Amino acid sequence: MDGATIGYEYDPDSREPVLGDNTTIRSGTVIYNDVVGGDDLQTGHNAVIREFTTLGDNALIGTNTVIDGNTDIGSNVRLQTGVYIPTNTSIGDNVFMGPNAVLTNDPMPTRTEVDLRGPTLEDHVSVGANATILPGVTVGRGSFIAAGAIVTRDVPAECLAIGAPATHEPLPDQLQGENRME
Repeated sequence: MDGATIGYEYDPDSREPVLGDNTTIRSGTVIYNDVVGGDDLQTGHNAVIREFTTLGDNALIGTNTVIDGNTDIGSNVRLQTGVYIPTNTSIGDNVFMGPNAVLTNDPMPTRTEVDLRGPTLEDHVSVGANATILPGVTVGRGSFIAAGAIVTRDVPAECLAIGAPATHEPLPDQLQGENRME
């Protein structure tokens, strides 16, 4: 759409983004060079996708969502409005992140120099609105992060993380199974 920037040149040696078939980029969105997006990629308005991000097929990047680069995102992923994905994050296939969910990558912001390490969300993870997942945390396949949870440690596969800080509980029957987003 008019008003979108596809190919923001952050470095003179950067390469134009490669976007798959049937891509829809809405106004206000900025896609940096060195981004690779699969088929059927869609963005809301004012999304930002920074350099060295790869996106699988059928990804939805919501309005005002920011992906800060050096990030791998799988296929059939839904990032709703206002989601924040930091550098050095890995997101598997069929993952859902609710509005204003936040991932972090700096365990000691502004205090010491550390290697930035974003979370890993394995396949079929669901993250509720306003949840926060801290640096280096792995959320196991099929797990569900409740709205507002603050996840400070790894979440085993097929587990419910709830509260602040999040505790782990067995996944209730109604949350069993895989995400259906294809």
